[in-house]
Amino acid sequence: MLYCPPHTHCPSLPPYPNSTIISSSLNHPNQDRLLLRRHNSKSTVLLLRHLSPSQDPSPEPPPQYRHHDHSIPEQQEDDQSQLLQLSLATKRTPQFPGSIYVQSPSDPDVHTSLPPLRTLLQGEAGGEEEDDHKVIARALDIRRKVTAEIFKEAMRKGKFGITYITNLTNRLAAFIDYVMVEAAAMKRLPEFSESTFNFRAKTVIQDSNVVPLIRWLKHNSVSYPKIGKLISMSRGKIESIRRVVEWLKSIHVKGEFLGVTLTKAGENLLELSNDELDEIVDYLESNGVRRVWMGYVVSRCPQLLSYSMEELRSRVQLFLDMGMNDKDFGTMVFDYPRVLGYYTLEEMIEKVRYLKEFGLCTEEVGKLLAFKPYLMGCSIEERWKPLVKYLYYHGISRDGMKRMLMVKPIIFCVDLEATIVPKVQFFQDIGVRGDAIGNMLVKFPALLTYSLHKKIRPVVIFLMTKAGVNERDIGKVIALAPELLGCSIVKKLEGNVKYFLSLGIHTRQLGEMIADFPMLLRYNVDVLRPKYRYLRRTMVRPLQDLIEFPRFFSYSLDGRIIPRHKILVEKQINLKLRYMLASTDEEFEKKVEAIVEKRRRFEAGLIYDDLPASQATDDPAENVNTSVVARQESNYETQSI
Repeated sequence: MLYCPPHTHCPSLPPYPNSTIISSSLNHPNQDRLLLRRHNSKSTVLLLRHLSPSQDPSPEPPPQYRHHDHSIPEQQEDDQSQLLQLSLATKRTPQFPGSIYVQSPSDPDVHTSLPPLRTLLQGEAGGEEEDDHKVIARALDIRRKVTAEIFKEAMRKGKFGITYITNLTNRLAAFIDYVMVEAAAMKRLPEFSESTFNFRAKTVIQDSNVVPLIRWLKHNSVSYPKIGKLISMSRGKIESIRRVVEWLKSIHVKGEFLGVTLTKAGENLLELSNDELDEIVDYLESNGVRRVWMGYVVSRCPQLLSYSMEELRSRVQLFLDMGMNDKDFGTMVFDYPRVLGYYTLEEMIEKVRYLKEFGLCTEEVGKLLAFKPYLMGCSIEERWKPLVKYLYYHGISRDGMKRMLMVKPIIFCVDLEATIVPKVQFFQDIGVRGDAIGNMLVKFPALLTYSLHKKIRPVVIFLMTKAGVNERDIGKVIALAPELLGCSIVKKLEGNVKYFLSLGIHTRQLGEMIADFPMLLRYNVDVLRPKYRYLRRTMVRPLQDLIEFPRFFSYSLDGRIIPRHKILVEKQINLKLRYMLASTDEEFEKKVEAIVEKRRRFEAGLIYDDLPASQATDDPAENVNTSVVARQESNYETQSI
């Protein structure tokens, strides 16, 4: 029942076709002002409110809007928004809940009493151009939502979850637009001229087979973000995705990498034929990349599939010109696939040129990249130049940097501020002199790759607490033997310390021995034991001799210790270990001859007559102890028997 209040004028309604008058049995005081309800009263009242003259005079617009002849009041703009949505609706035949039917009243297949949209939104002069753009954009947005709902309905029929459908649809904006455009274009075809937009959109989605493709990609472990990107990249050529995926599986690309390979290979990958893709793989295989490696290489560097054959040949030839053979090139690409396809050709040439500035020839650069291709992934401005300046500041020359580059190339790939600077600062804090840091780094470049808190600091603490090295000598020990920082505490250092302590050496004495000869802890116990046994049993030397000269363990037992001890026993000479071993063979022979001659002159009573006063004085290091020599000779003969 529609009631017109008093003092208002209700225009008489024109006869509405196919309308049914519903009378009311309710008694009303103003029966003459009753307006009988009709079938489509809601749309009729909305239209009447728009077309009827306003009862209240419109207020005068603000001054800034007076020059606009076609301004639209706020109430009228709201009405236009409602009319727009109504005008885009078809007959009341809902196909799914919440659907919006995007149709224009001017379409011949739409029978509605609403006037054409353009007549409602135009003023006397046709309206403003900006308002037209807004209306068109709003209509497109409504139609896009309709298309998205139709796609969601097709996905629901494919037994997908609601969350998965929503997330995937949000990433398919380009495909939704494609369906919307194709559905609009189908209206020109005679068989679809009388069909609705919803029907045409459903037809486009069904013909594209996008829902079965999504199911297949999901079965192959492709995530929904990558599925959305793939479908958007296909530009409507959905079947090309399945074809390329089958080809990738033929070269052993694993399921979890299929989506990554397709999305990162570039938009032109879906446009390449299988023959063109096979040509790329065959060329790489001919240059040393094994067929079984191809899936790993392509999945780690999908950009290889986006290059033309001319571009790919140029990249491969760059490395072959540096002296690489097929084996080196193949293993290099397998170790770091991005070295071949991720960076631009100009950037790769620039990095090769910069490496040559360290004094490397072309062949050496080729060997370096074959051994450590990760260098090609480092930036010159962000990695190499700051590191070179820092090393030069610590006194490392170009030759030293070259050695560091050849021995441990990974140093030129680590972060300077986060990795190298804290370690150098730690070495300075424990007493390593500034001029010794450069030599230490050149001598053992791998030092910069060790963890400061898990490797370097624990070894320093072990040397100071368990091995007896005092705080004054720890910097000297590290500077002379930085290799100690690379030894395992449990497997190496702890066992050596226990062995020396078992010989009767005190912890303080062991610390002094390490300070004198830091490499003492790096020797294997199986190598130390025979030398110590020969020193104590055969040479009959006290333990103090070993403490004073720990370098004794650095000499070969069969190559130097036994032959020289045999000579001393034969000549009945006793020398300290330092003078016995720390000299060349020529110097040792001259020393022995001088001692023998001195003893002969002494026995003949000619030493004070013929020799100068400086040589007549007995050298404490060359005193002959006949009793000790006799005992050593007896032990040597006994051991020989």
